[in-house]
Amino acid sequence: MILLSNPDKSQWTEILKRPVMDTENLFDTVQVILDRVKSEGDQAVIAYAEKFDQAILTSLSVSDEEQLAAETQVSEELKAAIRLAKQNIETFHAAQRFDGQKIETQPGVTCWQKAVGIEKVGLYIPGGTAPLFSTVLMLAVPAKIAGCKEIVLCTPPGKDGKIHPAVLFAAKVAGVNLIFKAGGVQAIAAMAYGTESVPKVYKIFGPGNQYVTAAKQLVSLRDVAIDMPAGPSEVEVLADETANPIFVAADLLSQAEHGIDSQAILITTSTQLQQAVKEEVTRQLSLLPRRKIAEKSLINSKLIVVRNMEEAIELTNAYAPEHLIIETADYLSVADKIVNAGSVFLGSLSPESAGDYASGTNHTLPTNGYAKAYSGVSLDSFIRKITFQEIKPEGIQIIGPAIELMAANEQLDAHKNAVTVRLADLQNKNKS
Repeated sequence: MILLSNPDKSQWTEILKRPVMDTENLFDTVQVILDRVKSEGDQAVIAYAEKFDQAILTSLSVSDEEQLAAETQVSEELKAAIRLAKQNIETFHAAQRFDGQKIETQPGVTCWQKAVGIEKVGLYIPGGTAPLFSTVLMLAVPAKIAGCKEIVLCTPPGKDGKIHPAVLFAAKVAGVNLIFKAGGVQAIAAMAYGTESVPKVYKIFGPGNQYVTAAKQLVSLRDVAIDMPAGPSEVEVLADETANPIFVAADLLSQAEHGIDSQAILITTSTQLQQAVKEEVTRQLSLLPRRKIAEKSLINSKLIVVRNMEEAIELTNAYAPEHLIIETADYLSVADKIVNAGSVFLGSLSPESAGDYASGTNHTLPTNGYAKAYSGVSLDSFIRKITFQEIKPEGIQIIGPAIELMAANEQLDAHKNAVTVRLADLQNKNKS
């Protein structure tokens, strides 16, 4: 890990750089895969499964038999944990339901919105180095609450051509309609364009590596909506001298084990904590089964000491972390000053792992500084809001002249006339 002390503001931009490749450099490679899937469909996806996942497939669809078999392969303890997480995620997201109220902006002019679920959504669940069945819950549960009619899930198969049973069980619990053995760029292409097996969807959700991120960005230009340009995961711990270095180190390592391009950062006002965390990271790292992945990730991770809490908050908002853990004596006061973050965890007993799995909040979040402009996935991500308006005689007579005047000044005479003919008709009726 890189140790820094009181860096000058002129260095902040360089210090806060993420360990990611420029996705534009990947676009040519990704576009080749997208084009092949678009033209060859299932055949191309199956070929890429063999090339990238070393899986020999005869079909992309997960059969009913595979789903039933998966249920017997998941322990009862894990099933209970998945059901608990599903319940909490459902409770939190159900509370986000939109209640559209009718608003009378003028007498006789009533406007309102109705929330409608996106009919067809695609969920991408990364495979790679770990079966992320938790992401199935994070995406499928709010999709179900929103009323999405068709929920399509793509996830890479293992070398045995099968999907991890916990992923299949979570999909069943969460209400996924269709599951396919497809990963990486080819999965994004299949959902964006449709193949013989995989339906074309209207919006694609889910995290992934830099190739998946590039693919999502490319297909979103013309073919399908996406949740956000999320890439490799990241965490920041914002701490003072009261923080427990064992907890801080554990939080940093929990993110580092995600992948070699993940990033973990500590911003603290305490030099003593910086040193204690460094030593504790070394100790805990030696005990991790995924030590080699975490070691590579930690090369890009930083322990930064700043002069005071005001500077720590300013540096945090400049970084805009995906996950932010605030372990300070007055964490609520500090949290009030945070404006750029995906999800915030308050106090020493709120690890990022809670949000990753079972507290109820969503773990699909903006990375790479996108938290400055994007929100994490929520119920709103799966709905569209349709606007309605009803104008009665009193209403058109009140706002009509203003519409005519504005349209005339924009030199849009047909717009003006659409009001003029109605006002004239009302005037004639009133005379008669």
